[in-house]
Amino acid sequence: MPEAKEKTSRKNGKLIARGLAVVERVGNALPHPAVLFASMAGLVVVASGIFSWIGISAQHPGTGETIVPLSLLSVDGLHRILTEMITNFTGFAPLGTVLVSMLGIGIAERSGLITTALRLFVLSAPRSFLTFVIVFAGILSNTASEVGYVLLVPLGGMIFLAVGRHPIAGIAAAFAGVSGGYSANLLLGTIDPLLAGLTEEAARIIDPAYTVNPACNYYFLVASTFFIATVGTWVTERIVIPRLGKYTGEEVPEKLEALSGDEKRGLLYASMAGAVFTALLLWGTIPADGFLRNPETGSLLRSPFLSGIVALLFISSAVMGIAYGYGARTFRKDSDVIEGMSKSMQTLGLYIVLVFFAAQFVAYFKWSNIGLIFAINGAEVLKASGLGSIPLMIAFVFISALVNLAMGSASAKWAIMAPVFVPMFMLLGYSPELVQGTYRVGDSITNVISPLMSYFPLVVAFLKRYDDKAGIGTVVATMLPYSVAFFFVWTLLLIAWFLLGLPMGPGSPLMLGS
Repeated sequence: MPEAKEKTSRKNGKLIARGLAVVERVGNALPHPAVLFASMAGLVVVASGIFSWIGISAQHPGTGETIVPLSLLSVDGLHRILTEMITNFTGFAPLGTVLVSMLGIGIAERSGLITTALRLFVLSAPRSFLTFVIVFAGILSNTASEVGYVLLVPLGGMIFLAVGRHPIAGIAAAFAGVSGGYSANLLLGTIDPLLAGLTEEAARIIDPAYTVNPACNYYFLVASTFFIATVGTWVTERIVIPRLGKYTGEEVPEKLEALSGDEKRGLLYASMAGAVFTALLLWGTIPADGFLRNPETGSLLRSPFLSGIVALLFISSAVMGIAYGYGARTFRKDSDVIEGMSKSMQTLGLYIVLVFFAAQFVAYFKWSNIGLIFAINGAEVLKASGLGSIPLMIAFVFISALVNLAMGSASAKWAIMAPVFVPMFMLLGYSPELVQGTYRVGDSITNVISPLMSYFPLVVAFLKRYDDKAGIGTVVATMLPYSVAFFFVWTLLLIAWFLLGLPMGPGSPLMLGS
């Protein structure tokens, strides 16, 4: 009997290895995302001409207007492409929000505030809660973009090794939180305004006046944080650690240094600055006549508070980062602050290139009416299929998760998917905010097993420190249990959220018109 089990296990292992090899080959065959967007923009131009010549159309269910394709493969189309190329780029909704957010977060990173806060968070945790704290800290680190990958993932391995556990399990726990829990958080991060901007652009294909605030999924993301941290902890303790066994490598445990006096003083200064800033926010939002509420209605919906959430993220990060920097003496002069902002902009060079081509693709797609026609016809097909709300949501989670295996960037995928799926689901009565939240679930759960995720090679390098034979297959095999568990638990949470009729975030109902 044991021999039969061992043979079955070896057979399953070979099947998984073959499947992973296929995923790796397909992923490596894809062009760079910027090239992909440029190619798709060109494809839209050609397709608009073909569809216009064929004469396809759709009837708008709201206005009754007949929608026909607008050919960009014409003199008028060429003129529009040339004259609006710059405004397509500069007017692309996510661009400004990400740049402004990263300016503030750059100050916080350069000062050392984020690094010190994460270290304190992990070091102060009781050993029995160590795994949970590492996964939880990984989720929270997403507020500061890539800092979780470059700081917390290797730190997870060091911490586990220091307490006598397998370091790869520590890396896996941190990676599960940072990447698998990418769409869960207690705080808003740079990805929230970015995706909201793309969702707003897509929603305006149906409703030109529709707005999506960056906090549109906030309530759901907060609840998701605790579910994902708990599930990530369970998978680490019950599946990953037993599978890895005892660490027998040569790596010597490193001593995790306690916070220095300067670091403690910096955290004190940052906490005081954060408390003052929070008090100002409460003063502006809690009273019925608060200065951050809507001046006409007194509501928080469509208020300066929600509309200015990106500016508030910038100010809070900058204020606390500067306070920490001067307290910890990592900032000696004003040029140090500017250097932090400048460095954060340097890291966005590739993103800006990507956005240029993504902006052209989204604009061409909108001009051509192809997205609207596909959305109307697709909505009719979905109606005729008889699929209910729950099957549709599960199907969309699965589609998003599958696409994520072939294309790593969350924003790049959403820039392609949003112009089709947001209008399609809007025509069925679902809000853009719900569609975005559903996408984020699917996008996150396969991050940890996608070789095309931008930080995947970095995680492979971290594993090689403890196992020189580690490769892509090692990472995927280690992280696959997290991906499966996150899929089931997160999808069930989304279904329960929908059935209870809870809003996805402030001013973000599940259905249009509710």
